[in-house]
Amino acid sequence: MRGTKALRAGAAIAFALAAAAPARAGLFDDDEARRRIDALRQELAQQGKDNEARIQKLEDQIGHIGVVELVQQIEQLNQEIARLRGQIEVLGNENQQLQKRQRDFYLDLDSRLKRVEGNAGAAAPSGDAGQGAASTASQPSPPPSTGTTGTAAPPKADFGPMPPTGPAGAHPATREEQAREMKAYDAASNLFRRNDFASAVEAFRAFLKDYPSSVLAPNAVYWIGISYANMKDYRHALAAQEELLAKHPQSAKAPDALLAIAAIQAEQGDSGSARNTLEDIIARYPASDAAGKARTRLAVLRR
Repeated sequence: MRGTKALRAGAAIAFALAAAAPARAGLFDDDEARRRIDALRQELAQQGKDNEARIQKLEDQIGHIGVVELVQQIEQLNQEIARLRGQIEVLGNENQQLQKRQRDFYLDLDSRLKRVEGNAGAAAPSGDAGQGAASTASQPSPPPSTGTTGTAAPPKADFGPMPPTGPAGAHPATREEQAREMKAYDAASNLFRRNDFASAVEAFRAFLKDYPSSVLAPNAVYWIGISYANMKDYRHALAAQEELLAKHPQSAKAPDALLAIAAIQAEQGDSGSARNTLEDIIARYPASDAAGKARTRLAVLRR
């Protein structure tokens, strides 16, 4: 009897132990899962911190690049403003000089027209006196240009009396013919004053075609060259001034033609030829206004 009870007690104990084993295994499995979950959470948290650090670094870099570019743009704008201010100052100075030259031009023109009218009124209707008045009456030249080149001073208008260049014994021009000649020359001059240099060239060439023996023919050739120079067509500008020197070497415009040639040579960077031309002006026309300008420009070129 006692043996049977002992067997039953042992079986009960064994059964209890067998039932408790899965419960312990389940308890151990939950602890491991919790540890793994905690480790995963820590890993995710660290990864989040790393990502935030990387994003902040990228934002700092982008912000720094934007500031540098902005500073560069500001510097470029400041330089552009400084350049524009310099151009405004230059243009303002040139405008003042142009206004002064225009005032001088109109004063000289009025004086010259009065002189022409006086000569025409005093001239005899026929004979040598009439021929003398017709040959010595002179018309106004074009206004001074705004400068042929950056290194040259603007050409000065010439209103002084000039000797006739026509052939000896030519039939004296009537007052009507003189008026038409002056009108044609003034029309070309007005185009030049309006800075319509291409049209001025055509008008001066038409004047030379219609009045090849005019006392103003050298002036017309000279202003053709100046018009080309203002258009930066230096090849034709030089050709026109050289034509003036070849056809009218004794003209009052010859020294000015050489001065224009020197200015073009300097503008093209040929300072040696420019110096030679300026020295030629001083040697050939020492008493001319062009010679005085040549001395000034030589001093500048020799610095």
